[in-house]
Amino acid sequence: MNPVEQAVVWLNDPLNWTNPGGILDRLGEHVSMSAAAVLLGCLVAWPLGLWLGHVGRGGGLVVLVSNLTLAVPTLALLTILPLTFLGFGRPAVVIALAVFAVPPLLANAYTGVRQVDPQTREAARGMGMTGMQVLRRVELPLAVPYLAAGFRTAAVQVVATAALATFVNGGGLGEIIRFGFGLSIAVGGGQILAGGLLVAGLALTAELLFALVERLVTPRPLRRVRRRAGRRAADAVTGS
Repeated sequence: MNPVEQAVVWLNDPLNWTNPGGILDRLGEHVSMSAAAVLLGCLVAWPLGLWLGHVGRGGGLVVLVSNLTLAVPTLALLTILPLTFLGFGRPAVVIALAVFAVPPLLANAYTGVRQVDPQTREAARGMGMTGMQVLRRVELPLAVPYLAAGFRTAAVQVVATAALATFVNGGGLGEIIRFGFGLSIAVGGGQILAGGLLVAGLALTAELLFALVERLVTPRPLRRVRRRAGRRAADAVTGS
């Protein structure tokens, strides 16, 4: 059998799903550590991005932090952090993935606040609102679609990257791929392909789910504005 046929057979074996360390166990590990990493990234990036956007300063800092975190390979963090007090296992993986989640969360939080119409801010201040009230009652609600977009991007990236957790005993669907490589290609090729399909399928599911959430939290007038902005950006890229 070729690897595709082997993968189909492997995925259709009920024992590969229900046995200890099977697909369901690895899927639970993968989802739990991805969720923990994205939530940790939100706790760090959202307050910072919202505050910097509110005060109108720190755009350079946002770009710098985003570039620095993107420049550090996740695999490098996954190999460095286990050598600290965190040790090998889930905590090091969650922190490494959280660092990877920060750039889209931070950038979208900052952009979401900065795109609020200045006249809206002035009207809120004219009503006697304090700075924190303006942020909480005016800027934050209007920034929700941008927060959702950043969350969507971060979640998909983390889910896809979490497969690397297997290198530091972090578990997840990457374990299926690693065990396949432990066999010969003739024997384990189907398992390797099956693991890759599972990771890709989970990332695609996250993309579709959070795309729906993003659409639901974006008011209809803003959807049209963002579509037009997206078309203008695409035209600028293509030069048309």
